[in-house]
Amino acid sequence: MLLAFVALVPSASLRAQADDSATKENLIKLEKQSWEAWKNRDAQFFKEFLSDDHVEIGFYGAANKIDVVATVASPACVVRSYSVDQFKVALLDGNTALVTYHASQDTSCHDKPVPSPVWVSSLYMKRGDHWLNVFYQQTQTAK
Repeated sequence: MLLAFVALVPSASLRAQADDSATKENLIKLEKQSWEAWKNRDAQFFKEFLSDDHVEIGFYGAANKIDVVATVASPACVVRSYSVDQFKVALLDGNTALVTYHASQDTSCHDKPVPSPVWVSSLYMKRGDHWLNVFYQQTQTAK
């Protein structure tokens, strides 16, 4: 009986690793989709992507979900191009994950260039069956 249990442990461990890998891939996919939605002014995406208690820290201060959705929907910002890479995902527990990565963009808001390149921190929480973005922050890097 003990041998049967020992044989199951690696399988359970492999399943957990596969689940973690799938979660990480899903979060990176969501983050990439958010950039495409930003470029395309897709406010509906952000209504579903951001938690109701979302906080964003950017170059112009703090913003909440309502602020972000309104900005995305408005013509105030123009995203001409962007790139994202060097993704890392830390699963902090079964319902919390931190995504960090590097981003560059050719974007202007109110006719002023948005600082670029940046390092990004994006915190997700699983609420119900959905991963939602609860916190987003950018830090400008040397060019």
